[in-house]
Amino acid sequence: MSRILTVDDSRAIRAIVAKQVAEMGHELAEAEDGEQGLQRLAEGRYDLVLLDVTMPVLDGPGMLRRMRDRGDRTPVLMLTSESKRAIIAECMRLGIEDYILKPFKPEELHAKIAKILPGGAGAQPGPAAAAAAPEPGAGKAAVDFLLVDDMENVAKKLRSLLPAHVTLDTATGGPAALQMCRERTYRMILVDTDIPDTNSAALMGQLRLLQSQCAFLALSLRSVQDAERIARADGFDGLVCKPFHAGELEDLLIKHFDNQEILRAEDNLLRAGPCPNKPDRLERYFRRMTQMLGPALARVASACYDDVILDMSDMPLRPDCTPHLVSDLINLAGGHGLRLL
Repeated sequence: MSRILTVDDSRAIRAIVAKQVAEMGHELAEAEDGEQGLQRLAEGRYDLVLLDVTMPVLDGPGMLRRMRDRGDRTPVLMLTSESKRAIIAECMRLGIEDYILKPFKPEELHAKIAKILPGGAGAQPGPAAAAAAPEPGAGKAAVDFLLVDDMENVAKKLRSLLPAHVTLDTATGGPAALQMCRERTYRMILVDTDIPDTNSAALMGQLRLLQSQCAFLALSLRSVQDAERIARADGFDGLVCKPFHAGELEDLLIKHFDNQEILRAEDNLLRAGPCPNKPDRLERYFRRMTQMLGPALARVASACYDDVILDMSDMPLRPDCTPHLVSDLINLAGGHGLRLL
């Protein structure tokens, strides 16, 4: 059994964490801010700290900095709803295992914890219980994309189309990609289907063993017939076509990376994010918002709140979309026994 400390000012988030940690067979302690977190660390040893970024009194980066300054190397998993990657980048330099973006699904948190602390009930004691060294993989940097393609211009083109805050690593072949996956964690890996002397499907399988939490997409020319069917038959999670189209990459980022910008959850308060006033983006925005509201309401209900509050200050007000979304939300909230405010 490992000991985990969760430091978060949100009761709802602490409740979600407590449920997942209990199911995994670990022991949990809680703190509401960074100062309390440091006090808990001074009182005993822990195998992992789940650390929120934004908190009163002392925030997550401040607590992390003070931990490292006093020589505390306890592994840290950051929980953040911040959109600026600069905060995460600074935390990486201070040494965190990984990060997870709010709002997150409980199973996502489970997977992150399991990767840092393999095993649960019945597993070997962690470092706090056995006074052993941290688990292998401690200190891995977290990166958004890994591109595996033997042509350098592909990497240059992809970098030019990605927002500056999205991080990207590149590898021109299998050995380099495998080494990077041993040293870092990735959210998405793109593997070209036509690399000389390389079976891309087999390489993807090897990489997946090292990055089980990651999404794997095949890179293929647009001229290849049935490319997506072939990619999925080979075990990939999807397909990206070359040459890249900016709109398609934008859709990819919205689906896998920018959910935290569309809807943010703080206890029972749901904040709708802004959307550029473009017809194609607005349609995607409302479709994605509808998809995200269901899981968000379930988390509010699981934390035993009676009400759910929707902050629409930044939501586009469209007579053809907004009333329908609010109507759907009223029905969804009622289904969970929640009152919508």
